[in-house]
Order: sequence, then structure tokens, then C-alpha cells
Amino acid sequence: MAREIVLDTETTGFEPSMGHRMVEIACLEIDDFVPTGRSFHTYIDPCRDMPPDAERVHGLSGAFLRGKPRFEHPEVVEAFLEFIGDAPLIAHNAGFDRNFINHELGVTNRSPLHESRWVDTLALARVRFPGMHNSLDALCKRFKISLSERDKHGALVDAKLLAAVYLELKGGRERRLELGAAAIATAAVAAATRNAYGVRPRPMAPLSTEEERLIHASFIREVVKSDELWSRFGL
Repeated sequence: MAREIVLDTETTGFEPSMGHRMVEIACLEIDDFVPTGRSFHTYIDPCRDMPPDAERVHGLSGAFLRGKPRFEHPEVVEAFLEFIGDAPLIAHNAGFDRNFINHELGVTNRSPLHESRWVDTLALARVRFPGMHNSLDALCKRFKISLSERDKHGALVDAKLLAAVYLELKGGRERRLELGAAAIATAAVAAATRNAYGVRPRPMAPLSTEEERLIHASFIREVVKSDELWSRFGL
């Protein structure tokens, strides 16, 4: 089984080198493309003001974030690193999230998360749907994934949506068909096992009367004109 982490962040802006900070991070664990139910989610005090344009996107105000743990606090950075372990990280437009996370890790004198660990669903979508609009919203609509849970962008909601999109990009429907085929094969084996017990030692008495069996035999001779099948069962 392959453990992977689907990840999303919210920030105060687009570029940490210009003083912007991360304000929310969410991670969902999936195993062999199936969500396990384990997650990591926290809000983060950016220790700066919230630009109105950013607040309009995710709805997180400076007042709401004030007093939340900072990234360097153990309940954020240590818990985050422990949760992701050495698993691959799945993100949409992964360079954006990687840039912010590695900036925050650098501030705390920790090693960055190497680019080779990241899987960018935007890049996967561009290969699958070249020349098309491949935002997370567009992909959800294309794959008929409900957006009803989302009012504004939020790291936890978007991570859930991204997990569903990632499954589809990796062949979700085909994988479900494979699982269906496996179930059919298992049922066939079970049926073969049931039939391997041999002939019933004490056959059940027929439920039809002698008169009914004679009528049936006459029907086979005159209408079906072949008793090949029925003769196998002594009828």
C-alpha cells in the first residue's frame, strides 16, 4: 500500500519573500488512493495584517488568526512534520505550497521539503486535459465532484476536494472497475468452492407430481423437440 499526503495551504498573499505568511494548512492521509480518515489541520497566526484581497479569498481575518499558534510552535511544525513523515505530498500548483512551507521551515532552521517529494495535480491535469482550464474548481466540475461544501477557499475543504480530484486523475473510475472485477472473481471462486462438495448424498424428493412430470415430458417431445438438456437431470 502507498501512503500519500494531500495538502493545501492558505496564505496572506502570493510571495513569502515579500513578507507574506501561511495562515492555514491541512493534510489528508490516503493509502492506495483511499482516504484513511487521518488528517492534520491548523490555523496559524501570521504575526502581520491580513490584506483585504486575501481575506476575500479564504475569509480568514487578522482578528480571527490573532492568538493562534505560530508556525514555529511545536503543535504546528513538529506535528506537521510528524504527520507527513516521508510520504509523497500531493498539492494543486504544488510550487506555491512548497514555496511557503519551505520558507516557514527555513525560518525555524529546518530542512526544506525536497521538490522530488511533491506531486503537482495541476501538472497532471495539464497532461490529461491539454489546453483546458485546470483550476481545482474546473476539475471538480469536470469530474462531477460536488462543491456544495465550499463557500470560500479553505485548506481543509480544498484538501478534501483535491483528494477526490487526485483519485480521478489517477484513474479513479477505472480503479473502481478493477475492484469490481476483483469482487466478481472472488465470487466466482466462492461459487466454485460451493460446487466442489460433490453430489448431494440424499437427493431431495421432487416437488412435482407424476402427472405433472408426464405433461412436461410430452411438452419437451412435441414443442421443444429435444430432451438433450433435460435428460442430463433425469427428466
